[in-house]
Amino acid sequence: MKQQRKIFGIHPTVFMLGIVSFLTDVSSEMLVPIVPQFLRFVLGAPTEIIGVIEGVAESTASVLRVYAGYLADKFGRPKLLAVIGYGLSAMSKPFYIIAGAWTHVLGIRFADRFGKGIRSAPRDVLIADATEPESRGRAFGFHRAMDTAGATLGPMIVLVIVWLVIGRALPAALGPKYRHVYTLVFIAAAVPAALGWIVLAAFVPEHKTEEHGKKPEIKFSALDRCFKVFLAVITLFAIGNSSDAFLVLRATSSVAKGGVGMPFISFLWVYVVFNALSVIVALRSGVVSDRIGRKPVIIAGWLVFAAVYFAMARVSTPTGIWIWFIIYGAYYGMTEGMLRAYAVDLAPTHLRGTAVGAYFTMTGVALLPASLIAGFLWDKVSPSAPFYYGGATAIVSAVLLAVLVKPLGSQEVN
Repeated sequence: MKQQRKIFGIHPTVFMLGIVSFLTDVSSEMLVPIVPQFLRFVLGAPTEIIGVIEGVAESTASVLRVYAGYLADKFGRPKLLAVIGYGLSAMSKPFYIIAGAWTHVLGIRFADRFGKGIRSAPRDVLIADATEPESRGRAFGFHRAMDTAGATLGPMIVLVIVWLVIGRALPAALGPKYRHVYTLVFIAAAVPAALGWIVLAAFVPEHKTEEHGKKPEIKFSALDRCFKVFLAVITLFAIGNSSDAFLVLRATSSVAKGGVGMPFISFLWVYVVFNALSVIVALRSGVVSDRIGRKPVIIAGWLVFAAVYFAMARVSTPTGIWIWFIIYGAYYGMTEGMLRAYAVDLAPTHLRGTAVGAYFTMTGVALLPASLIAGFLWDKVSPSAPFYYGGATAIVSAVLLAVLVKPLGSQEVN
């Protein structure tokens, strides 16, 4: 591997990809807390429809990821695929401005996640190819931290926009009379998405594979038993991990509708602090995983997830939302980058894209049933039921990962 001068201890390719993700997540995370509100209070979509939209959108992205990873391996052009994916996502965001029905939002989310499906695995191939195994956790942790730093800034921009337009006397929910506020947010969200695409296209070099001796295949037989078990366990976890839109609804919906009744603007501050903690934890988790291995860090993160979900099932005050949603940031910091790094650890070099794509695909396809189950449990059983279900699934998954996933010494970084 050619040595290049590092930037703050990070390979230049990884650093620039971090900038890309930072800008992209500023855009995306401006929309995460806004879109469920837009659907619920402006377009009048029921909870089950919100679950369908999120499930279809994320599952679409995930189906594409394994094919994008395969193509990155086959043709050795991961940057090209990443450019196409980031570009499609950036182009979709301005269409929120003219959305007039939940079906329009479904189409926009589909296009956005279609782009994410194309870009995710090739981007991770670029990160893996630019780093040595002993510093892979640091690289993926840094990338995740930059991603989350953008997620921290995004809601703050939304807060500024709302304050400038409405003033400090804020309503509990932004209904149809505030459609112009949503429009300003949607316009603002399109800008950093476009800038991220420009940085990727201009400043991240293409990685071209020199070896073509082994041809990657999209089938389980191309990957060993340990990786297959890993995929099965994380898929089980994902079936219990529904869209975060349900956490947003739990916090901001009225008590009569199964929520805590926290004012939406107050919740945005919670979301900012949640992301800030995730940044700090992600940076540290990457370094720790390079020393002790990815698996202990992931298991600890899943146990944090279980504790948060059990607590969210019983939470009844805004203070409880503050405490547990912020702790939820530790789960993200401990697992998101480390799961991707672990997938790379367990895969042969010539199948990195295929393996990471398979990881994204299996976990993402599970989001559709996860969100449908959560929507059903919320509406037909109780608003607490989806969180009890998710917490129990996380505990079972943590135990199975600890017991069943036993990589060879060359696959585990200690």
